[in-house]
Amino acid sequence: MSCILNIETSTDVCSVAVSNDAECIFNKEDHSGPNHAVKLGVFVDEALSFIDNHAIPLDAVAVSCGPGSYTGLRIGTSMAKGICYGRGAKLIAIPTLELMTVPVLLREMVTEDNALLVPMLDARRMEVYAQVFDRALKEHRPIQADVVDAETYKEFLDKGPVYFFGNGAAKCMDTINHPNAHLIEGIEPLAKNMFPLAEKRIALEKYEDVAYFVPFYLKDFVAKKPKSLL
Repeated sequence: MSCILNIETSTDVCSVAVSNDAECIFNKEDHSGPNHAVKLGVFVDEALSFIDNHAIPLDAVAVSCGPGSYTGLRIGTSMAKGICYGRGAKLIAIPTLELMTVPVLLREMVTEDNALLVPMLDARRMEVYAQVFDRALKEHRPIQADVVDAETYKEFLDKGPVYFFGNGAAKCMDTINHPNAHLIEGIEPLAKNMFPLAEKRIALEKYEDVAYFVPFYLKDFVAKKPKSLL
């Protein structure tokens, strides 16, 4: 097991956590708005002081890699790189949408074997950035920008239960309007939930090149328009 500093800045929430031996031992969150430039440095300084005071060697830094806020991801990535250079730690990238599935699975909010999970990040109007997973986190559809209408996820909904969550989900439920569509509220990408995915990447030795790593931004996606709008 490893000591990992986890940084999450992809949305308006700023959060930092430290995990050691697959247990969260430090956590700080700010939900008051996009205050990453103000809060992140303070949280990271407190986290590193906590690590040093407990004489725990830092093995890796995990950072959310998007999609998400352009500014937030830049701030988080820059901080993570600086720590990796300064402490000689490995860099791990955690996709934001995959991260959002962790609390859903850990809290057993979904029990059907054939259920699919669709984390959503809000864009504008009826646009969201979404990905489709099963309960084993096998990807059934990659990250995509969607303009949501009744047909957008119909191919999945017709086969079984689909659970939508994240800050883009609630606004879509009336439009999706399918008996197999379910909403899970209160799910945000948070640093304290990153360590299961980070530990998995450490086991696979899946690290990023600190010099060349960049996150992927919302601007990197072009929304897929419904046929009715084409």
